[in-house]
Amino acid sequence: MAEHVIITIGRQFGSGGHEIGRMLAQELGYTLYDKELLKLQAENSGIAEKVLETYDEKPTNSLLYSIVMDVYPSMNYVGSSLNQQIYQAQFDTIRNLRGTGNCVIVGRGADYILRDYEKLVSVFIHADLEVRAKRVAEYEKCSIEKARELVLRSDKKRASYYNFQTEKKWGHASSYHLSIDSGATGYEGAVELIRDFVRIREKNW
Repeated sequence: MAEHVIITIGRQFGSGGHEIGRMLAQELGYTLYDKELLKLQAENSGIAEKVLETYDEKPTNSLLYSIVMDVYPSMNYVGSSLNQQIYQAQFDTIRNLRGTGNCVIVGRGADYILRDYEKLVSVFIHADLEVRAKRVAEYEKCSIEKARELVLRSDKKRASYYNFQTEKKWGHASSYHLSIDSGATGYEGAVELIRDFVRIREKNW
């Protein structure tokens, strides 16, 4: 299997992780996978994409199980829970991206799933709470107070999901190759840092 470069981006809510990933992929000529992963995961598992969206990067819960079993009562989940089946489909989908071309993967614990992949660059994007709240307030068209609540709630869900599914801590510097404060660098500066870091890593591959 030919090995290509895979850049994974973990991110705090409102830090611009998706936009940075999109800009990076465009500049490097890589394929971007964010919500696109859900379609691939649905194709691999047979579980409806709408159901996967409900579960996407959120802690497991019994409500999801009830919803899916009502919609797909004939599905066979022998030997594991539905949550495990969904995670396995996501795991397989991300692992199958190896050898398919250079790409950027946003979220979904991809850095952990691909931890044994040699040409992996794992990045975490963060920013000050107030910087993120301001960004969220602008694109959600809501108050700063509401935006702050959205940021904290979303971060909690992402952290719970990541910490449950991996052996690492979400957002901790030791969990990633590179951690970037997008409030300090801006989106373009973050892209530049990641690009330069990839070039440095290439010397050791």
